[in-house]
Amino acid sequence: MTRFTTLMGCIIALIFAATQTIAQEYRVQPGDTLLIEVVEDPSLNRTLLVSPDGRISLPGAGALRVNGLTIEQIQSALARRLAPSFVNPPNVFVDIQGLAPEEEDPVTAIFVVGEANNVGRIELEPGTTLLQAFAQFGGFTNFAAVKRIQLRRGAEIYNIDYNRILDGTSRNGDVVMHEGDVIVIPQRKLFE
Repeated sequence: MTRFTTLMGCIIALIFAATQTIAQEYRVQPGDTLLIEVVEDPSLNRTLLVSPDGRISLPGAGALRVNGLTIEQIQSALARRLAPSFVNPPNVFVDIQGLAPEEEDPVTAIFVVGEANNVGRIELEPGTTLLQAFAQFGGFTNFAAVKRIQLRRGAEIYNIDYNRILDGTSRNGDVVMHEGDVIVIPQRKLFE
């Protein structure tokens, strides 16, 4: 039992050391939340959000750019700025209370119904054109009425003729897709 306890203790110590190393190397970025503690003056203790321009502001220390700094660098900078207000250099501790939320890649979601090879919700890169959207959802089935495609944008309905886009007589293929657009591809009639 003692070997197991010793082994578990070593594993926990290694995990703690690895976590500490990662935290020491982390570079603060806008949107992070920092916990600031000044041992000599608890009235300065607070939780601060790193602003979009990468700064925090602490009474007695003023505004400080922290974007790209490590926790140790921030602690040192705050202690230096607060030092004139104390007899002895203050003990400042900084910890990361929360990380900035990760930004997702922006997408434009459209919907495709009817005679398409892939129907449903389709995610496109912003700026995607209608012709590119056709390619993204894999084109049309053999039963598609490509002369009567509809682009529905809110209450507006636009009639699209795919053949005219292909032969260059229509510029509708250059229309940029918007969030929530619906492409309706009807089924062809018997002699269409």
